Amino acid sequence: MKITDAMCEFEKANEDKAFFSFEFFPPKTEAGVANLYDRFDRMAQLNPLWIDVTWGAGGSTAQRTLELCTNALKYHGLEPLMHLTCTNMQKEMLDSALKECVEHGITNILALRGDPPKDQERWTAVEGGLEHASDLVAYIRKNYGDFFCIAVAAYPEGHLENPDKEKDLQMLKVKQDAGADFAITQLFYDNEEYFAFLEKAKAIGVTIPILPGIMPIQSYQGFKKMTTFCKTKVPQHIIDDLEPIKDDDQAVKDYGVKLAVEMCREILDHGVKGLHFYTLNLETSVMRIIEGMMLVDTHISNRVLPWRPSVHKKRSREDVRPIFWANRPRSYMQRTAAWDEFPNGRWGNRDSPAFDFADHYISSNVDPNETSMTHRREMWGEAPSSVADIAKVFCDYLSPATKVTRLPWCSDIIGDETSIIRKQLIPLNRNGCLTVNSQPRVNAAISSDPYFGWGPKNGFVFQKAYCEFFCSPETLERILMGIEGEKCLSYAAINIDGDIRTNMPEGSVNAVTWGVFPCEEVKQPTVVDLVSFMAWKDEAFSLWKEEWGAIYPEGSPSRQLITTIHDSWYLVNIVDNNFVCGDLFGILVGITGRAKMGSPKANGSPKANGTINGTDNDVTTDGLV
Repeated sequence: MKITDAMCEFEKANEDKAFFSFEFFPPKTEAGVANLYDRFDRMAQLNPLWIDVTWGAGGSTAQRTLELCTNALKYHGLEPLMHLTCTNMQKEMLDSALKECVEHGITNILALRGDPPKDQERWTAVEGGLEHASDLVAYIRKNYGDFFCIAVAAYPEGHLENPDKEKDLQMLKVKQDAGADFAITQLFYDNEEYFAFLEKAKAIGVTIPILPGIMPIQSYQGFKKMTTFCKTKVPQHIIDDLEPIKDDDQAVKDYGVKLAVEMCREILDHGVKGLHFYTLNLETSVMRIIEGMMLVDTHISNRVLPWRPSVHKKRSREDVRPIFWANRPRSYMQRTAAWDEFPNGRWGNRDSPAFDFADHYISSNVDPNETSMTHRREMWGEAPSSVADIAKVFCDYLSPATKVTRLPWCSDIIGDETSIIRKQLIPLNRNGCLTVNSQPRVNAAISSDPYFGWGPKNGFVFQKAYCEFFCSPETLERILMGIEGEKCLSYAAINIDGDIRTNMPEGSVNAVTWGVFPCEEVKQPTVVDLVSFMAWKDEAFSLWKEEWGAIYPEGSPSRQLITTIHDSWYLVNIVDNNFVCGDLFGILVGITGRAKMGSPKANGSPKANGTINGTDNDVTTDGLV
């Protein structure tokens, strides 16, 4: 969607609220890129109206900028505004970048002249290139019509290279006349400069929105460097406030948040409808500012669906997904990119020739370099030697204030919904069911509920209790024996070799999340089906070896323990179809708990032992005492 259209829609739906947006820059390392994608996911929960990604001089970060914008659009549900500059860019290079934007569905461009390259003292136009941002705006409009929404920069304190502030202000009018749709200002710390600029711009006929660019103070040295480089006016009271705390990093951050909140409140009170934050690829301060401004209602749900939709035009109507990739949405998005039913808004026709999964998958954003491996060993254990050690990692992940902030199957800390069933999940993991996905039952929660709500207001949402886990063959037998006769439970279990145990009818699709809303058909956005489950199992099992086992030396007891789990255990999903009063987690904890205590069922089941370096190591729940 064009950002100008998104602004109009937001203002119509939220008369008393302001929108906000974030700027990021392309990291220099692969690990930095992986971590930025994680940051996208976390900051996306605040529902920014868009994000923008900077463009290195002469296209030095062109491919990475395009990649970040494309992936933000496809996999993170974020509308990107891609920077594009004239620096060292011939028209052919500009065309190449713009055509790639068209191909990938990127419809928003921030057109800039750009800074001089590092080896140049002054900016000069390249032969066959453009000289001004207004030239770039006009060029885009001439060659691409209204396909793009075009943003430009504005300078409340004047451009660094133009000492005539009035003439510089006129350049904004020129950019508007060339076809610009809105403007974003350079950073400032004096609101009066911004307010005066708005009045002057209005007086010369500038009618496009001029959004304020806010850069929170995150460190004293960084603040001094940036304001010196940009020649930004800093009010004396800010200098006085910072002087006594400049050596206390946390105090500076706290002050930066407080100052930004005060500035933003004054700006919104002035009638401005939106805020643009220069994040410097950091999240904490910006998120604290948004919370301090109360720009996001945390007491009600703001989710359109239980999962974050893609804003890519080819997937914007998608309304149903298998639950198995709930904690790895980017992997699901990439694997299903070729399914030809997405334009029709369904999760895929299994009879379609395009229904397939790629041989590769997107990992959980863990870079394979040694530093990252060290961090994973710190989280998941330096040298686990038993299933009990592995189970402890899963339990720690579910525990508050833990150093285990993710698992290979779960790329972020547990959500509020999962925390509600934490007290049942932890003993279940201790008992040998290593959970990777779960949800509690919900019977007609209001759609604005902060834990479970989604969809339009004044609706009701429902969930069947669901649990997905890995367990040993012996534990699986005990569970299947224990739930025999439980007519409301449907299950499927599969191992790496494809041996499947299930009571689900062939071809069935079980809705596990649905909603009922005024004047609409029932929506069922999350489902369980065997075909998708069997496809998911390849990725689910591979994560044992490729992300967990790989951090230990080849041939080590820890590597062999992980390999044993990979080779012999089952991936299981169980749905409790009694969403009114079912007790799925209580049932599972009871069955697996009796096994640990030595019940007749547990004692009557054979044990499987994995041999590691000549030593018998129990890999069943009996080893978890």
